[in-house]
Amino acid sequence: MSNTATHHPSSYRDPSGFIFESNGVIYRQISNSFRQHFEHFIESGCYDQLVKKELLIRHHDIPGNLTGTPEYYKTIRPEKIEFMSYPYEWTFAMLKDAALLTLQLVKEALRYDMILKDATPYNIQWRNGKLVFIDTLSFEKYEQEPWIAYRQFCENFLGPLLIMHYTRKQLPELMLAWPNGIPLNIAASVLPKRSRFSLHTYLHIHLHAKMSQKKNRAPDKPRSLSKQKLFNLIGSLEILVNKLKTPEQKSQWSGYYTEAAQRSDYLDQKKKIISKWIDEMPGISKAADLGANEGEFSRLLAEKNVSTIAADFDPYCINRLYNKIKDDGEKNILPLAIDLSNPPPAIGVNNEERSSFISRVRVDLVLALALIHHLAIGKNIPFEMIADMFRRFGSGLIVEFVPKEDEKVKLMLEQKKDIYGNYTAAAFVKAFEQYYTVIHKETIPGSTRVLYLMKRNEG
Repeated sequence: MSNTATHHPSSYRDPSGFIFESNGVIYRQISNSFRQHFEHFIESGCYDQLVKKELLIRHHDIPGNLTGTPEYYKTIRPEKIEFMSYPYEWTFAMLKDAALLTLQLVKEALRYDMILKDATPYNIQWRNGKLVFIDTLSFEKYEQEPWIAYRQFCENFLGPLLIMHYTRKQLPELMLAWPNGIPLNIAASVLPKRSRFSLHTYLHIHLHAKMSQKKNRAPDKPRSLSKQKLFNLIGSLEILVNKLKTPEQKSQWSGYYTEAAQRSDYLDQKKKIISKWIDEMPGISKAADLGANEGEFSRLLAEKNVSTIAADFDPYCINRLYNKIKDDGEKNILPLAIDLSNPPPAIGVNNEERSSFISRVRVDLVLALALIHHLAIGKNIPFEMIADMFRRFGSGLIVEFVPKEDEKVKLMLEQKKDIYGNYTAAAFVKAFEQYYTVIHKETIPGSTRVLYLMKRNEG
């Protein structure tokens, strides 16, 4: 491989090709062994149709062997995904839609005598508010064989969705515990007995798990599966996935901004201050709204054409935000379930296959509204550590300090011993001034809460 090309650490599983970076640009190299599949993918019209329907990311052919490797057949440059998220950061509705996209891709590919050989959510990302498939090399020629990715689909999509459906809980952490999918036998053992009375659940999980545990025997003849039977299989999976309901319940912070709006004109005044500050900051194109709740201020950013990561530890709030922006056709908000006291780490081979949340977020502006007290008092995280975390995300910061006199903080302290003598505005500012310079400070009218606009100290 040439000195300028770096093999991406997450792209090592597929001999058909790999992702690499050269001079800051992401490319995909296609191996000569995959040549016939790729040529059929292009010449059949399958690629053009998937791109036209915005189901697959577009790519451009790049002349020359940039890596210098002998297995080279072709280099392509996929369209850039601004922010890579992972399934353990998604809510139930997000994972469900990713599952349905995967099944749609199988059906679309079959019409061109192709099949999807992978069924992993890591091949799916969000672009302009929509799901898009990003692995061009997942499509190969269909040979009348059983769907090779069937088990992978059941373990990566169906199992987690069914567990959340039956427990009525949002559990994105399941995908972090089992990043390669929940094994069928574990999913079957966790699901309640009544799940066996669902024909499709019984077939795709319980019976599938039972058959998978049998000793492999050499078949008398090669297995085959007609295209119609494969369509029937995909149809059965679609019926089951569509029936699964989003776990919904009121959490501690559900309706937070609804309640906040009833406190005089607190919310309106807060929006006016923040909107004014954002307008005064040139060149803001990317932001992270940390502690976004149901996205009240993420939408304010989106209206200003700022691409925004809306992160909150409460997956129920994020799930509602996702459904709302999907209904509205919002393109500038990516909602993610993130607990900042325990953000998703770097995982996989050498801890490099999937990057940590902190290392992925690089934005122009961070919003941290009504968040500091949850981290400092709710999670016992010192101001210095919070400031150190925020400064890694972006150069600009709008942060809200909620003093002890505030009713919300008083409510928190009713449930635990007040050991927070250092929880003062002065201590807060001192800690943050290690990394930031305070540009503006303004008390929100009708409250004791204070907003700060800060700029990260460079150098």
